[in-house]
Amino acid sequence: MGLTSNSLLVLAVAFAVVLFAATLWLWPRLARRSWAALGGRIGLLLATQLALICSLGVAANQSFGFYAGWDDLLGRETAQGVIVDQSATTPGAGGPLQVVNIKAPPGDAGSRASAVGQVQKVDIVGRLSHIATPAYVYLPPEYFQPRFRTRTFPVSVVLTGYPGTAQALVTKLKYPTVARGLAKDGRAQPMILVMLRPTVAPPRDTECVDIPQGPQTETFFAKDLPEAVLAHYRAGGRPRSWGIIGDSTGGYCSLKLAMRHPDVYAAGAGLSAYYTAPIDPTTGDLFHGNRSLRDHADLHWLLAHEPAPDTSLLVTSSKVGEHNYRDTLRLVNEVRATGRTRISSIILESGGHNFNTWRREVPPALQWLSGQLSDR
Repeated sequence: MGLTSNSLLVLAVAFAVVLFAATLWLWPRLARRSWAALGGRIGLLLATQLALICSLGVAANQSFGFYAGWDDLLGRETAQGVIVDQSATTPGAGGPLQVVNIKAPPGDAGSRASAVGQVQKVDIVGRLSHIATPAYVYLPPEYFQPRFRTRTFPVSVVLTGYPGTAQALVTKLKYPTVARGLAKDGRAQPMILVMLRPTVAPPRDTECVDIPQGPQTETFFAKDLPEAVLAHYRAGGRPRSWGIIGDSTGGYCSLKLAMRHPDVYAAGAGLSAYYTAPIDPTTGDLFHGNRSLRDHADLHWLLAHEPAPDTSLLVTSSKVGEHNYRDTLRLVNEVRATGRTRISSIILESGGHNFNTWRREVPPALQWLSGQLSDR
C-alpha cells in the first residue's frame, strides 16, 4: 500500500476512529485503582494519540507532497538510474535519459497526445556529476502535431521545495494543466516542462551547491540536465530557450542558477524563495569551510560583489504569512541598483508558505516565464 494512496489514508482514519471508540467503551472497565488498569488507560491514550497523528501525517503528505513513497520517507531511496541507448527511430534518442512511463496529464486519460500533451516519467543520469534522479517531462500538444514536427520548444525546469516530490508538481500544483491552459488562451507559448525536486541526492538537502567531496548539484542543473534534455527532445538549445522556476528551496535554486548561469537560463522565478543557502541538519556542511563557496551561495553577496548577470528574475511573497517579505523587497532594490539584471515581483496581501499560495502564483509566473523565452 503506497504512502500516497487513498487506501492508506482511509485505513489510518478508520483505525484512529476504532481506537477512539474502544477507549470510550473500555474506559469504565479500566477505572479501577490497580497497576493493570493504569497501564491499560495509558496504553489506550497513547495508541489513540499515535493513530490520530499518523492520520494527520498521511493527510498532510497527500496534500503537500513531502514524500513520494515509503523508501523516500525512510531515506532508502538510493538506487541509481540506468543509461539506455534509445531506439534510433525515436527523435532525439540516445543520451543519459530513459523514459520509464508515459501518461496523459491528470484528468485527460484516454485523450490523444496531440490534443492534451503528454507527461513522461524519466530517469536522468548526469554525465559530469554522476547524479541520478527521476523527473517528469511534460510535452505540450503542439509537440505531437504534424505542423510543428520540425520546431524546437522552449524549456522550463520546474523545482519543488525540500523535501517535496516531483509528482506533486504534476498532481498538486498542476503545472502541465496550467501551462496548457495558458497556451490555449494565447497567454503563453507551448513549452516543455522538466519537473523534478532539487533534492537530487536524497535525503540530503544540497541547496543546488557543488559540495566539496560531495554531490555536484549545481553542475547537474547547469550542465547535465540541459545536456540530457537536449539529447532526447526537440528542445531549444540557446540560452533564451531555457528558464527555471521553483517554490521555497526550489525557488532559491531557480534564482541562483539564473544568476550564476545566465548562459544557460535566461530567466528564473522564485516562489516564496529565500536568498541564502541555510546550514542545518538537513544540509550538513555544504561548504567545508570554503568562504568563497559560501559567499557565492548568497544572492545578496552576488549582487554586491559580482558583475550583474544578464538575466531576468521573478520573486514572490506576501505581506502577511510569508517570512521572506522584507528580504524580498531588499533583493528587488539590490537588483534594480545593478541597472542590468531585470526583476519583477508578485506580492500578495496574504498567503502562507504552502501549496494554496503557490497555486495562486503559478499561472502568472508561468506566463511571465514564457514571455522571457524563445525557441529560436
